Amino acid sequence: MSKDICLILAGWDHDPDDFQVRIVAGLDGRDKLQMRLDLGLLQMELEGRPDGQKPFGADSLLDYHEMQARQSQSDSLGYTLEPSDCEELMREGIQFYHRYVALFHLGRYDLVSRDTDRNLRLFEFVKSYAIRDRDKFAFDQYRPYVTMMRARALAHQALDRSDHRTAIDALDQAIRAIKGFFHEYDQQDQLNSSQELILLRKLRREIERERRTDPVERLDDQLLHAVAREDYEEAARIRDQIQRLRNASSMNPSDRSPAS
Repeated sequence: MSKDICLILAGWDHDPDDFQVRIVAGLDGRDKLQMRLDLGLLQMELEGRPDGQKPFGADSLLDYHEMQARQSQSDSLGYTLEPSDCEELMREGIQFYHRYVALFHLGRYDLVSRDTDRNLRLFEFVKSYAIRDRDKFAFDQYRPYVTMMRARALAHQALDRSDHRTAIDALDQAIRAIKGFFHEYDQQDQLNSSQELILLRKLRREIERERRTDPVERLDDQLLHAVAREDYEEAARIRDQIQRLRNASSMNPSDRSPAS
């Protein structure tokens, strides 16, 4: 059988102005994530390590090193990451980066939050165990970007449920975390120019505007105020309104009467 991939690429021409990704069924029965490149394509697993490898029998190299670190807790010398270990972990982290960027484009925000959580865990692990400070920062410098991507994924997941408040909370938490990063490294001068903060604040403003026009969100705010002032009769009335609106929005258009 020929190993030429022309048949696979047929009908999927490269477009330099478009980020082209898709999910296809694999021959092994598992879905694969494919990214179209000018000279071919990049294929990744959706679960586990993107290249499908299991270093030392672990799900990932990070999982392996975490297991080794736990087992060495009784060792007075402690666990350390050599520069060569950090190089291998960086290569693995880049695989997860490629995957979550592609998944974000496809709107698979659940998997984006999973992979960004994983890389944030990687950065923290390297900070704890790398011998060289420059290796620690080589990873940690990406923390604002990955924090931003995770927050965007969580916010979009919440928006898919029309949960504006949770979306805003996710963005606020990320904004605080990124500010903390710049303070940690004494880089407060970058707070106003950080592209991550600019993007998150822009998205927050857009969600806040949309939230103010959402009748359920407005009633939710009124409900909180009614409970706070112990006006339980008003709170009950507002709850009934919210329930009616949610019931109406869950109906199919064809099921609704003209009066609705």
